[in-house]
Amino acid sequence: MPDKSYLDWPFFDSQHRVLAQSVEVWAAAHVDQIIEAGNGLDDICISLVRALGDAGICRHAVAEGDAPFDVRSLCVIRETLAQFSGLADFAFAMQGLGSGPISLFGTETQKNQFLPGVASGQALPAFALSEPEAGSDVASITTSARTDGTDYLIDGCKTWISNGGIADHYVVFARTGEGSGTRGLSAFIVPADSPGLSITERIEIIAPHPLATLEFDSVRVPAELRVGAPGEGFKVAMATLDIFRSTVGAAALGLARRALSETVRFVGERKIGDTVLASYQMTQARIADMATGVDAAALLVYRAAWTKDSGAPRISREASMAKLFATEEAQRVIDSAVQLHGGQGVRTGRKVEELYRDIRAMRVYEGASEIQKLIIARQTLGTP
Repeated sequence: MPDKSYLDWPFFDSQHRVLAQSVEVWAAAHVDQIIEAGNGLDDICISLVRALGDAGICRHAVAEGDAPFDVRSLCVIRETLAQFSGLADFAFAMQGLGSGPISLFGTETQKNQFLPGVASGQALPAFALSEPEAGSDVASITTSARTDGTDYLIDGCKTWISNGGIADHYVVFARTGEGSGTRGLSAFIVPADSPGLSITERIEIIAPHPLATLEFDSVRVPAELRVGAPGEGFKVAMATLDIFRSTVGAAALGLARRALSETVRFVGERKIGDTVLASYQMTQARIADMATGVDAAALLVYRAAWTKDSGAPRISREASMAKLFATEEAQRVIDSAVQLHGGQGVRTGRKVEELYRDIRAMRVYEGASEIQKLIIARQTLGTP
């Protein structure tokens, strides 16, 4: 398996080293077994979440009591799981992202009602922000939530929703009209069995995981299920992404580490005539680029996580750098792995072929690379 010497870097405490080891041991023993025993994609994901909960791993996906998220732990877990399976990483990641708004802004009643199930793996949450005409442009959200007595009625459509169709509850961002653009949004917890909420499409992608389009037809939500104050939805969404964006970089890093490990093994065994592939200078040059890219990505990812854990209120610039560089570099590393594997690299069922499909979406979701560049530039220039 991939090199673990980076865990000796000063970004980490002993608890993170122990966590990385325990998650690796668990994943090696259980992930493939769960996937092979699954009856379809939904069943596999639910089974992975249940097993992660039973192993005590899902508890890291929620912030307990007054303790903040330990972002380094989130990153270590995602990186380690991604080395074994992109789907296992996804299952854990959504426990965090889907419930993140409740951990960060929920009332004590909301936390007590929803977070224990997430931490135990018995409840699956989802983060419902994107719409057909509003992905990265959150200000263009049109899903509305109008007051009706002490309740809200939600109407609209959400799409590209991870865990869509299998989630027990959704955190939905809707326009409540306190202001224009991003100033008029609020967040709501919507149970999946709410009358008027329907799954209108299951979306299939190259690296399968549960994705769906949701329709809201006068879905009634009590005011006590609003997360944060009216009009604070953009703040809730961005603060959540601020934490979990770094972890996307960590997952990409895990995929890249696995690609590098698979490639080092392959080129050391594959012979061209009487000479192993690793003996050729062009192979060595590509391996050097891959190894350098992996370490550079790790430095940015864990710099961002350490900065947040050290008390920084926001890490938008650091998190965007981590996600941008780690996902783009992982794409390059994995592409090199496929190239060095030759025909075996594009053969269905080979690990590097799986990694090639897994990495592509990471450059798009939770803010495409182009959006990360805008965030970094604006933060650097000091412009709004």
